[in-house]
Amino acid sequence: MRDLSRLLRPRSIAVIGGGFWGGNVVRQCRRFGFAGPIWPVHPTRDEVGGERAVATLAALPAAPDAVFIGVNRILTIQMVADLAAMGAGGATCFASGFREAQQESNDGADLQEQLLVAAGEMPILGPNCYGLINYLDQVVLWPDQHGGVKVDRGVAIVTQSSNIAINLTMQKRALPLAYVVTVGNQAQTGLAEIGLALLNDSRVTALGLYIEGVGDLRAFEALSHAAHAMGKPLLAVKTGRSPQAQAGAVSHTASLAGSDAGGRALLARLGVAEASGLSTFLETLKLLHMTGPLGSNRIGSLSCSGGEASLMADTALELNLEFPPFGEYQMAALRRALGPMVALANPLDYHTYIWGDTVAMTATMAAVMMGDLALTCIVVDFPRADRCDPVAWQCVIDAVVAAKAGSDAPVALISSLADTMPEDVAQNLMAQGVVPLCGIEAGLKAIELAASLGGDWGTASAPILLPGPARKSRVIDEAAAKGCLQAYGVPVPKGVVCSSLTAVMDQAVPLGFPLVLKGLGHAHKSELGAVRINLTNEQALAEAATAIDSARYLVERMVTAGVAELLIGVLRDPAHGFVLTLGAGGVLTEVLSDTTSRLLPVTRQDVLHALAELKLYPLLCGYRGNAAADLDAVVEAVLAVQRFVLASAALLEEIEINPLICTPTQAVAVDALIRMGVEDDRDAD
Repeated sequence: MRDLSRLLRPRSIAVIGGGFWGGNVVRQCRRFGFAGPIWPVHPTRDEVGGERAVATLAALPAAPDAVFIGVNRILTIQMVADLAAMGAGGATCFASGFREAQQESNDGADLQEQLLVAAGEMPILGPNCYGLINYLDQVVLWPDQHGGVKVDRGVAIVTQSSNIAINLTMQKRALPLAYVVTVGNQAQTGLAEIGLALLNDSRVTALGLYIEGVGDLRAFEALSHAAHAMGKPLLAVKTGRSPQAQAGAVSHTASLAGSDAGGRALLARLGVAEASGLSTFLETLKLLHMTGPLGSNRIGSLSCSGGEASLMADTALELNLEFPPFGEYQMAALRRALGPMVALANPLDYHTYIWGDTVAMTATMAAVMMGDLALTCIVVDFPRADRCDPVAWQCVIDAVVAAKAGSDAPVALISSLADTMPEDVAQNLMAQGVVPLCGIEAGLKAIELAASLGGDWGTASAPILLPGPARKSRVIDEAAAKGCLQAYGVPVPKGVVCSSLTAVMDQAVPLGFPLVLKGLGHAHKSELGAVRINLTNEQALAEAATAIDSARYLVERMVTAGVAELLIGVLRDPAHGFVLTLGAGGVLTEVLSDTTSRLLPVTRQDVLHALAELKLYPLLCGYRGNAAADLDAVVEAVLAVQRFVLASAALLEEIEINPLICTPTQAVAVDALIRMGVEDDRDAD
């Protein structure tokens, strides 16, 4: 692994290029307080950004630790080669027009390869990126504005979007940013490698990632394991859910976004919490910075408003959060503080009887904090200072600070609206150990994510099964697919393949009725009328065979007494591995959309946990007194599919069993599809 310390924490900086962007880098470094030498390099200018310039790299007094390269893409390659030869610590490559523009320029991929060769072992960021800001050491290797301030410790953020990075620096939520680093095309140095280097800084408390495409899966695994060993949580926003976003990722940063299900499964497997948007992302990082992962999902809430109490309860209803009832000691302490007129429940509306009485408010907050809670939330919205007088709200701050001073329990002050948490108030609260959360929705989602990281997060031991290279593929017909799967232990119905109506009648009857008849070679048999079920006698069988127009037939003994129908799918996802999907099966698969996904390999316990996430899980367990499915048989069928995948990973593209009929005694794959890559393109469909 490359040493990124000189690039991330430089003592000297060079800036190549004298245009608007290069001048900005020089000026911002000085304005922000960087005390080391800054050496602009420009062939014709005497100064750039207020600093004396030299004409060539050879004229520099020493090899710089970090370099901002702000010239065109062709010259960038030459500058990188020269810097590597003189022993520079690393460089940011600002220019675009590399692999991300391959479709437009035709030479982008070749130029990116040349850039890699030129860099050798010297670390580079990008190309097609803004660079980095180190708020700890006052380094601004950054060509645009930013909104951050110097800090002594804080969270690090690595993003594949430079503009998103700019936006994040403009936050007014009191989140201390230690580093903001953009990676662009990740031609050489990926987000996982950079993330690990940032976590190794003892001043960094947590790592946030804005991901369009993960890139090196093994490096990402290593990052998660290292973060867990350090006790530093990981949080991500992962784009690519929509087809538009996936296409944008490829053209924007030359990333392969991969499937949404695969991305989510990857993050969950590696213990990386996933935020749904930037507001939740920032609030979660703030909470993790202050408290680390929460010990449970049990929280308390108190406010002076029944509306706020209801909003907290309703918002949490869709989240994995609990408001446990107050215990005996809490109830007694609350009654002493609030008197007889307040109904005591969690979330608590303490009314306004004690508003302004700091002693009583402190006692109320302290009473709630006495419980077995991961976090106590005090809901309050501050008046806007430009039009109102917020003095009367100081009692809330004084009370929560006093309550926190008397307890080790984590506590947060949460506003119902993000707009009503002033930045100066938030900064003051953080300085006194209170977490300021901006907005109930984002705040509660942040709490849920921080709670999800408690316990054994990020401890998956088995390496992700890596996919083979992309190939042209062919579909194996149902009969052959079932044969392949059966060889690895997947139960399938007893059946025969017939090539004529006569063979159907001769060979099918001994199987025993009822029977199922299918025409082979059809991609969507049900839609084409090429499936006939519950054939109970020879006449029905003959009529069905006559009605189905097919060169080959599959006749099987019908599986009866089904409790539920499951889908088992495995898809080769080039960005994430092999994605196992379990869900409601049968003809209503798309309608119900009841699925959950994991990355292979999985354990027996993983499969059981996945099944328990499905809405149809109660059917498997015997809903309303009905017979239960044989869960052991279901799990074994899934693991048998996995055995086939492990043996076929080099060529496998896709498997689908739909449905797996689950009965009280067995789990049988009654339909199956396998798509395999081929060695020779001539063998593809």
